[in-house]
Amino acid sequence: MLIAHLSDLHIAAAGRKAYGKVATDALLGRCVNHINNLRPQPDLVLVTGDITFSGQAEEAALAGQILADLRIPWYLVPGNHDDPEILRPLQQGSLRNKRGRAVVIREGSSGFDYFLAGHPVHLFGMDSSCRDSPGGMITSDQARWLHSHLVETGNKPALIFLHHPPVRCGVLETDEDGFEGVDLLAGVVERFSNIIRVLCGHIHLASHVNWQGTVVSAAPSMGLGLFLDLTMQLPSAFVVEDPGYFLHYHTPDGNMVSHLVHVGAETDGPHLF
Repeated sequence: MLIAHLSDLHIAAAGRKAYGKVATDALLGRCVNHINNLRPQPDLVLVTGDITFSGQAEEAALAGQILADLRIPWYLVPGNHDDPEILRPLQQGSLRNKRGRAVVIREGSSGFDYFLAGHPVHLFGMDSSCRDSPGGMITSDQARWLHSHLVETGNKPALIFLHHPPVRCGVLETDEDGFEGVDLLAGVVERFSNIIRVLCGHIHLASHVNWQGTVVSAAPSMGLGLFLDLTMQLPSAFVVEDPGYFLHYHTPDGNMVSHLVHVGAETDGPHLF
């Protein structure tokens, strides 16, 4: 199974740039075109939050127009820059592209806690957004729902995707923003050795970290790369760069291999070794 993983789109309104500097809509379009031309084609695309720049309906609509050009199904969860209510039309549109796959949405949820069955890897989307806070949050209801479905899946490989990394990554965005209820999620994940990856975003930095017996993979953003300061003494800042995404390949041997894909404006190659 091959999964493309996008995150932190930060789509501003038409004609505007994120933070006045980055045309994220054009950069997302480049990534969509790149994914559409991959061979083999991924089975699906997961988008782990911060779809919009400031939670506005026109931003969500523009993001939806660009994502609609994908030739494969795509699924999303909200981030701290998003308003889940405003993203709901995008969610409903993406679920219409499920091609007969079963989608189980948690009752009483925002609509972004859901289980995608029928794939070689079971996929669990979770809404980690917390109103009026940049940090993450998981509730006891969400943790119980996840646990019950993981019990039902048996030993089949499973993957969780959400916006916030549930572990400190040594950067301000995770360590200071925090994650309420992280122990609830950790308590579930540590019980299931078949959880092969937790996919997220939020920190605008391609990184991997071991956590509770699995690996947390945070994807890069649409050109707003985190300026890495491991001293954590400098204010949070970004650098303008080419956009990128992850390709997560679940191999026939049962391993999950992750490839970072940079989508540059120009490339030279491929050349034979």
